[in-house]
Amino acid sequence: MLIIILGIFIGLVTGVVQFYLLYKFITSVTGGKGGTRTLIFGITQFLFPFAILLLCGFLLTDSLMWVGIGAGSALIISAVIRFVFASKFDDMAKNKSKEKAKNNKKAKKEQ
Repeated sequence: MLIIILGIFIGLVTGVVQFYLLYKFITSVTGGKGGTRTLIFGITQFLFPFAILLLCGFLLTDSLMWVGIGAGSALIISAVIRFVFASKFDDMAKNKSKEKAKNNKKAKKEQ
Protein backbone atom coordinates (compact mmCIF):
# COMPACT_ATOMS: atom_id res chain seq x y z
CA MET A 1 0.00 0.00 0.00
CA LEU A 2 2.87 2.36 0.78
CA ILE A 3 4.35 1.78 -2.68
CA ILE A 4 1.03 2.72 -4.29
CA ILE A 5 0.84 5.95 -2.30
CA LEU A 6 4.47 6.73 -3.14
CA GLY A 7 3.77 6.09 -6.83
CA ILE A 8 0.73 8.37 -6.81
CA PHE A 9 2.68 11.10 -5.01
CA ILE A 10 5.58 10.87 -7.48
CA GLY A 11 3.06 11.00 -10.32
CA LEU A 12 1.30 14.06 -8.94
CA VAL A 13 4.57 15.92 -8.49
CA THR A 14 5.68 14.88 -11.97
CA GLY A 15 2.40 16.06 -13.49
CA VAL A 16 2.53 19.45 -11.80
CA VAL A 17 6.16 19.99 -12.86
CA GLN A 18 5.34 18.90 -16.40
CA PHE A 19 2.39 21.30 -16.51
CA TYR A 20 4.60 24.14 -15.32
CA LEU A 21 7.20 23.36 -18.00
CA LEU A 22 4.53 23.05 -20.67
CA TYR A 23 2.92 26.33 -19.60
CA LYS A 24 6.25 28.16 -19.68
CA PHE A 25 7.07 26.69 -23.10
CA ILE A 26 3.69 27.60 -24.59
CA THR A 27 3.72 31.15 -23.21
CA SER A 28 7.25 31.64 -24.53
CA VAL A 29 6.30 30.40 -28.00
CA THR A 30 3.04 32.34 -28.23
CA GLY A 31 4.68 35.44 -26.77
CA GLY A 32 7.19 35.51 -29.61
CA LYS A 33 10.13 34.80 -27.35
CA GLY A 34 12.38 32.46 -29.24
CA GLY A 35 15.79 31.44 -28.21
CA THR A 36 17.68 29.25 -25.84
CA ARG A 37 15.25 29.50 -22.93
CA THR A 38 12.29 28.43 -25.06
CA LEU A 39 14.31 25.57 -26.50
CA ILE A 40 15.32 24.40 -23.03
CA PHE A 41 11.69 24.49 -21.82
CA GLY A 42 10.57 22.54 -24.88
CA ILE A 43 13.20 19.84 -24.60
CA THR A 44 12.83 19.55 -20.82
CA GLN A 45 9.04 19.39 -21.06
CA PHE A 46 9.31 16.61 -23.62
CA LEU A 47 11.97 14.51 -21.89
CA PHE A 48 10.98 15.01 -18.23
CA PRO A 49 8.08 12.51 -18.09
CA PHE A 50 10.12 9.90 -19.95
CA ALA A 51 12.97 10.26 -17.48
CA ILE A 52 10.68 9.95 -14.46
CA LEU A 53 8.83 6.95 -15.89
CA LEU A 54 12.10 5.27 -16.80
CA LEU A 55 13.50 5.87 -13.34
CA CYS A 56 10.33 4.56 -11.70
CA GLY A 57 10.34 1.63 -14.10
CA PHE A 58 13.71 0.56 -12.73
CA LEU A 59 13.18 1.44 -9.06
CA LEU A 60 9.42 1.15 -8.44
CA THR A 61 8.28 -1.39 -11.00
CA ASP A 62 5.12 -2.30 -9.09
CA SER A 63 3.85 1.27 -8.91
CA LEU A 64 4.66 2.42 -12.44
CA MET A 65 0.98 2.41 -13.37
CA TRP A 66 0.16 4.62 -10.36
CA VAL A 67 2.89 7.07 -11.33
CA GLY A 68 1.33 7.40 -14.78
CA ILE A 69 -2.16 7.80 -13.35
CA GLY A 70 -0.96 10.46 -10.91
CA ALA A 71 0.92 12.37 -13.61
CA GLY A 72 -2.02 12.37 -16.00
CA SER A 73 -4.42 13.40 -13.25
CA ALA A 74 -2.16 16.23 -12.13
CA LEU A 75 -1.83 17.51 -15.70
CA ILE A 76 -5.59 17.56 -16.21
CA ILE A 77 -6.35 19.10 -12.82
CA SER A 78 -3.64 21.76 -13.27
CA ALA A 79 -4.98 22.68 -16.70
CA VAL A 80 -8.54 23.00 -15.38
CA ILE A 81 -7.41 25.13 -12.43
CA ARG A 82 -5.36 27.35 -14.74
CA PHE A 83 -8.32 27.74 -17.11
CA VAL A 84 -10.73 28.66 -14.30
CA PHE A 85 -8.37 31.23 -12.79
CA ALA A 86 -7.49 32.69 -16.18
CA SER A 87 -11.17 33.03 -17.08
CA LYS A 88 -12.03 34.62 -13.74
CA PHE A 89 -9.18 37.11 -13.78
CA ASP A 90 -9.78 37.88 -17.47
CA ASP A 91 -13.37 38.81 -16.66
CA MET A 92 -12.20 40.94 -13.75
CA ALA A 93 -9.71 42.76 -15.99
CA LYS A 94 -12.39 43.39 -18.61
CA ASN A 95 -14.72 44.83 -15.98
CA LYS A 96 -11.98 47.10 -14.65
CA SER A 97 -11.16 48.36 -18.14
CA LYS A 98 -14.85 49.06 -18.78
CA GLU A 99 -15.09 51.02 -15.53
CA LYS A 100 -11.94 52.93 -16.40
CA ALA A 101 -13.35 53.82 -19.82
CA LYS A 102 -16.58 55.05 -18.23
CA ASN A 103 -14.64 57.17 -15.75
CA ASN A 104 -12.55 58.63 -18.58
CA LYS A 105 -15.71 59.54 -20.51
CA LYS A 106 -17.21 61.19 -17.45
CA ALA A 107 -14.01 63.16 -16.84
CA LYS A 108 -13.98 64.37 -20.46
CA LYS A 109 -17.60 65.47 -20.26
CA GLU A 110 -16.97 67.42 -17.07
CA GLN A 111 -14.13 69.34 -18.71
